[in-house]
Amino acid sequence: MRLIDLLDEALAGVASRPVRTALTMLGTVIGITTLVITLGAAATAGNQIAGRFDAVSATGVTVTVPAAPNPSGPPLVSWAGLADLVRLNGVHAAASVAELDPGGNPAVRANELHDPNTVTDRALPVVATTAGLPEVVGASVAQGRFFDEGHVTRHDRVAVLGATAAKLLGVTRIDDQPAVFVNDQAFTVIGVLGSSGLDLDHALDASVILPYTTAADRLKVGAPTKVLIRTDLGAAPLIAQQAPIALSPNDHGSLRVVAPPDPSTLRGGVEHDVNGLFVVLGLVSLVVGAIGIANVTLVTMMERIGEIGLRRSLGARRRHIAAQFLLESGAVGLIGGVIGNSAGIVAVVVISVLNGWTPVLDLSLAVGAPVAGAIVGLVAGLYPALRAARMEPVDALRGGMTA
Repeated sequence: MRLIDLLDEALAGVASRPVRTALTMLGTVIGITTLVITLGAAATAGNQIAGRFDAVSATGVTVTVPAAPNPSGPPLVSWAGLADLVRLNGVHAAASVAELDPGGNPAVRANELHDPNTVTDRALPVVATTAGLPEVVGASVAQGRFFDEGHVTRHDRVAVLGATAAKLLGVTRIDDQPAVFVNDQAFTVIGVLGSSGLDLDHALDASVILPYTTAADRLKVGAPTKVLIRTDLGAAPLIAQQAPIALSPNDHGSLRVVAPPDPSTLRGGVEHDVNGLFVVLGLVSLVVGAIGIANVTLVTMMERIGEIGLRRSLGARRRHIAAQFLLESGAVGLIGGVIGNSAGIVAVVVISVLNGWTPVLDLSLAVGAPVAGAIVGLVAGLYPALRAARMEPVDALRGGMTA
């Protein structure tokens, strides 16, 4: 038999029972559709994450400064060293930070208010910093203002409270110029911070924030212990390498830098996780579809025993019978793969349009899905085809007459 004759017979066998064929390929359609939607949606979601990656979180770099090995010598990073850092191309803003007492929070109390329901004496973090802190951490000022370079230069005794610190101290308004006392040193509250968009320092919300010059004069705060940097989008990896050298040229190896992950790495991780979760569902659907194809092909083979015997008696070889049934099951799988691939692509496009995304479709996926369906059909039809090929012509004719 020529190949064209085998194809003609296989297509005739598939088309002779359209309802059964449609139900048979339904499992393959569902499996391929699930796979295409999974892989397409994962690629689209990963691309969307990279495209809409939170610019604030992707641009935060933190440099931790350890204590100087020689306490009597110069610090590893000075407050003036920030000027060299901000000159780097890609640095949007930077701020140096130092805590008053890293080993424990000092006592902080508000004005002497005669309110029995309010506790005005708290152990809170006290932070000394430069004037650019709000811009670096993306924090808003809920009340009043943040201190500026003028306050820093004049060594003004002012303070800004984090939102939690203000609540704990009972400071609800600042228009009456409330004061807080840190180790019995008074500071006028000029502002209360709001929410922070850049989570570089978890303690700021509950801290009392002072100008570093004032903190050095009144509370003996030393050199910076941390430098917070906000970079331009995409510049964080480079700034993470250059910042220690700019801050401490002689001891840059002692500084520890924490930089955000690369968005492309995150996208790959998201795609991998989503694929790993949902590809299993697609494979299960394909297995169910393969079992359905095998079952129906076997039933079809049993119904066509007489036809098989007649073909064998007319000279058809075993390989011709096997090839015919394999082509029929392969054709069912191929058609199911094409339909499933088309449905999956449409679903990915619809999901992307509804969410305002740009659909990402891999050409190899569009080509490979029908091929995968055909392979599933061939594998599913292997056993029925081999069983049909092993039948002897006399037994097949006798079985066909009995049937």
